[in-house]
Amino acid sequence: MQDLTYRLPQERRVTSAPTDGENARLNERREEAVARAMAPGLPRYIIDGDGGVLIDADGNSLIDFASGIAVTSVGVSNPRVSAAVADAAQKFSHTCFLVTGYEGFVAVCEKLNELTPGDFPKKTALFNTGAEAVENAVKIARAHTGKYAVAAFDNAYHGRTNFTLAMTAKNKPYKDGFGPFASDVHRVPASYPLHDGLTGEQAAERTIRVLETQIGADNLSCVVLEPIQGEGGFVEPAKGFLPAIVSWCRENNVVFVADEVQAGLARTGDMFACDNEGIEPDLITTAKAIAGGLPLSAVTGRAEIMDAPGPGALGGTYAGNPLACAAALAVFEEIEDNDLRSRAKEIESLIRAHLEPLVDKEKVREVRGRGAMIALELDTGERATAAANTCKEQGVVTLTCGTDGNVIRLLPPLVIPETLLVEGLEILVAAVKNTF
Repeated sequence: MQDLTYRLPQERRVTSAPTDGENARLNERREEAVARAMAPGLPRYIIDGDGGVLIDADGNSLIDFASGIAVTSVGVSNPRVSAAVADAAQKFSHTCFLVTGYEGFVAVCEKLNELTPGDFPKKTALFNTGAEAVENAVKIARAHTGKYAVAAFDNAYHGRTNFTLAMTAKNKPYKDGFGPFASDVHRVPASYPLHDGLTGEQAAERTIRVLETQIGADNLSCVVLEPIQGEGGFVEPAKGFLPAIVSWCRENNVVFVADEVQAGLARTGDMFACDNEGIEPDLITTAKAIAGGLPLSAVTGRAEIMDAPGPGALGGTYAGNPLACAAALAVFEEIEDNDLRSRAKEIESLIRAHLEPLVDKEKVREVRGRGAMIALELDTGERATAAANTCKEQGVVTLTCGTDGNVIRLLPPLVIPETLLVEGLEILVAAVKNTF
């Protein structure tokens, strides 16, 4: 991969455990002050970062294979993003776009209208979080169709609000004890090639049968689907599944919503995961990587659908905050100037070269995903947790996912240097082997 310029040395350096020094003291303060539900998976407290490294409070340098859950794709302290935010903050930090407008909001909407799939008139609305984007996409679809039912999929994850929890599949830790949830949300089968053995067309037929017999197209406002599932295990549907679902939606006045909160913005080697099969969603949600670490999300879609809600029907006090908009415009420039889509594909090649030799169909079942969004499915959650914990102990920040917690997911920054990526992968491979 092409070398980039970094502010900090791109090296792994671990000289102390999280139970030592300033990390330990900060963790004690957290236990006293922060709700226990918000406990870091790795109790190291970050004070700096750049490229592919995070620096903790005791000076340890960690390899970042998480990107803040696919957020800091352009780096955790990208110079262009930092400069754009600093400049914006010196002028005004907030007005609320529904009170007085500003150009940054309009410019981000224009750029998303340009970048998202589909050559048709589009409009965009900005919000704060991925969950807000998904929930507002449903509101827009309901306003457009006059129908209320919503279809979500097995293994889906769409957020932590009451409504998006109803759409999310996994119980613990997300849903347990928080019900009752919003009504008119229906679960339908997804395509999971490793486990169902179906072609895309066969899996789509199964899904459509449920849509028609258990919900009814006349009741269904929208189908909400992650083109590559995130928390559900980086599950990529079999080829042909997405086009068949989209075609059925078109024929039945059902809005097709692509949730690209985790997969979007160059993460998969395309600007959006939908691009891989030429899918043109009616509505598409983005968040996470869009603003380089600042809270921003969006719903973009067909202009006639987006305009269904009337003036004042959508919004929020901080929706499309001017600092986040400035960051987003800088992120778009970084993706283009550094050709991060191609870089994501190079990252995929390196990851697969290291991980695919592990696959034996018993303990290590599959390597899957695209670009810098690759997962390793193991046979048990215990094995995945053990391997991830070993990586963390050795200074590689990793994440697990999957309904059964048996998937290790890799989300390195798209700007990570090759040497650092390879070092982290070698540690991961050894950690997985150590569980055998």
